[in-house]
Amino acid sequence: MSRDEFLWVEKYRPKTIEECILPDSIKKTFQEFVDRGEVPNMLLSGPPGVGKTTVAKALCTELGADYYVINGSDEGRFLDTVRNNAKNFASTVSLSSTAKHKVIIIDEADNTTHDVQLLLRASVEEFNRNCRFIFTCNYKNKIIEPLHSRCAVVEFGIKSKDKPGIAAKFFQRIRTILETESVEYDPKVLVELINKHFPDWRRVLNECQRYSVGGKIDTGILASFSDVSVNDLIKNLKEKNFPEVRKWCVNNLDNDPSVLLRRVYDALPDAVDGPSLAAAVLIIAKYQYQIAFVADQEINLLAALTEIMVECNFK
Repeated sequence: MSRDEFLWVEKYRPKTIEECILPDSIKKTFQEFVDRGEVPNMLLSGPPGVGKTTVAKALCTELGADYYVINGSDEGRFLDTVRNNAKNFASTVSLSSTAKHKVIIIDEADNTTHDVQLLLRASVEEFNRNCRFIFTCNYKNKIIEPLHSRCAVVEFGIKSKDKPGIAAKFFQRIRTILETESVEYDPKVLVELINKHFPDWRRVLNECQRYSVGGKIDTGILASFSDVSVNDLIKNLKEKNFPEVRKWCVNNLDNDPSVLLRRVYDALPDAVDGPSLAAAVLIIAKYQYQIAFVADQEINLLAALTEIMVECNFK
């Protein structure tokens, strides 16, 4: 069984723009590219799991364009690899494609190095006649300005008024997948799971597949990040137990760091005195901002918790 057949995120990845679960305004933008038969160099910016890579691949498929994906968190961090792979693909003409251009998708481009981004900026210009580049990122401020300015930017933000409709569509999609895979489920649990991770559809689908080995999706799937673990953290912060605080960081790194800091923020009012709460808010805000820039999220999270531990007076 291949990876695409085993992983639900690949097995059930939408193949067309219409199948993608996105606000109509975003789908309209991509549909216009298809209707024109042309695609510009683009920067797709938005939270993880929202569908940036999926819609980029669907766009190429509907255009009939040959495309090549480079992962910015993996091989995309190595200058020679990007140079060779991009050049080999972009410099040749496709004999089978009906599209005007080939497309290189740089996934998670915000995790590439500065030197790689400079190379990609030059590649955008060098291969302009034959190839287009689509960059996806979570944090567009990590993309250098010379590269940013050469791309049409599409923001994958979801407005509050669109959230119920988008969530409802994904609820129907995940129900269909679970029924196809013969997995029992509690509809109320699915709703809570979607609301918990919104709009990270990849996370929801991965969690469902991971938990489905038991044959049923029940409330146990919601316990991966519980209030108990936050309470344990607060206890260790109060006792200035650094080894246990560090262990908590390691054990919870599969969660979004910004979500972890938000959970800490929500728990602090009952744990620290008034002046300390104000200090803690400033600390959390500082490290939340730094999430977009740091190379090591574990160190950044641990630094935030350590500063709270040292600077705040616990009740």
